[in-house]
Parts: sequence; C-alpha cells; structure tokens
Amino acid sequence: MQVFGLVGNPVEHSLSPPMHEAAYDDLGLDARYVTFEPDRGDIEAAVEGADALGVAGLNVTIPFKQAVLDVVEPDDLAARIGAVNTIDFSGDTITGHNTDTEGVRRSFAHHDVPLAERDAVVVGAGGAGRAASFALADADADVSIANRTVSTAESLAADVGPAASAHSLDALPELLADADVLVNATSVGMEEDVSPVPADALHADLAVLDAVYAPLETRLLRDADAAGATTIDGAWMLLFQGVAAFELWTGRDAPVDAMNDALRASL
Repeated sequence: MQVFGLVGNPVEHSLSPPMHEAAYDDLGLDARYVTFEPDRGDIEAAVEGADALGVAGLNVTIPFKQAVLDVVEPDDLAARIGAVNTIDFSGDTITGHNTDTEGVRRSFAHHDVPLAERDAVVVGAGGAGRAASFALADADADVSIANRTVSTAESLAADVGPAASAHSLDALPELLADADVLVNATSVGMEEDVSPVPADALHADLAVLDAVYAPLETRLLRDADAAGATTIDGAWMLLFQGVAAFELWTGRDAPVDAMNDALRASL
C-alpha cells in the first residue's frame, strides 16, 4: 500500500482526504491519504520521518509552505514562488513542488478561458496571490496585482517579472475596465458576505475566479454573474491543485470527475 498525505497545522477540516481517496477508489489503487499535524517548529523532523517511513508523497499547507523549503529540493517554480505545497519522495532527493499554479491555470482552462496575451488582475499578494500571479504571468498574461499594502504588491511584482505591476485596491475600477481575467486571492468573502471588488467595476467580458471555496457562492461571484461575467468558484482551484499533485505522485491521469464529486460532496 502507498501512503500519501497532508502536513499542516491545523488539518482537521481538510477536504484533501476525500478527494484523493476517491481517486484511489476510482482507479483501484492500493493507496491511502492521511493527515499529519506536527508542532509548528517540527516540520523538518516530520518530513524526514515521513521519508523514513516510506510515505510516497505529501501535500503541504499552512503554516509550513515556506518553512519546508529548508527541508526539500524545490523545483524552479516552487523556488520562484517561495512556497511548496507538494512533496515527492520517489527520487534520490526529497523534491518540493507548487501545484497551486496548476490549480489556477487548469481552472481557467476547464472553463475555456484563454490566458495568453490577456490582461489579468489579481487581488491580494499573499500566498494565493503569489501562486496566481506566477501562474498567470507564466501563461503569458499581463498581471496587475492590487493589494491593501502596495509595498507587498510591489515586492511580488518584482519577483514575478516585467509582466507584473503593483497597484492599490483603489485602482481596481480602472484596472478592471479593460481586464479579461480577475482572481480574488484574498480571504474576503469567507467570513462575511462582502466582496473585495466594487460590483460596478465588473463586466461581461471578465472571467472571475474566487479562491474562496467556503462558501462556494461568494458575494464577488454573485456580483460577477449579475454583470454577465464567467464565474469560477474556489473549489475548482482546490480540485486542480490536487489533481496535479496526484498526477505528479502516480504518473497517471487523475480521475477528475470522481475527485470533483467527492470534493463537492464534502463542502
């Protein structure tokens, strides 16, 4: 039996186990997905212990996505982003990867939204904002990053490269006027029924991805739908980062429909 899992703190409410277990069941794989919750200062021991025990792969979530860089050999993308969310133990070295970018790209692709040579706006410059900005820029989109603290957006834009620029949240109406793609990479809309984007700045030529998946129907997505925009809920991003991790670990095409059904049944 192969063992995969998730390391984070806390992890008790994670939706990854049912999603991955559904994939194993669908393909008849002898595998299980479990959760690990080490103390916040013990990530090195946790990863090395998992390796010693023969764990095949780990997903990584808060608060370890940055700290685990000191324990693994990150691939180029994970090193550029500065965060790892997937660990692979199959090679001679423990390698770190970031499939959050695939979560963004595949979400848009699944909804037939092209990214190349498009104008994209990312709201937020934290962990999700970094993944979204790199994903969009690497897909040849021009990326405007709007953040409450402009200096944080400026730092991220500098890391992403010449395709990215930094702005304040006040600039959103102007940025969105000619934009093709919008990603909310903040937690706004999770705890309260509010949106990080003025409703009157949305329009029918936008494709809007909200990284928030609880609730699935956020105020932003309702406003976007009312404006005639294409809407993509956060469960798609969660699904496709898991799909990418599954494919990295197993070398097999993921059963996307089975994983999606299990994820949405758990929400």
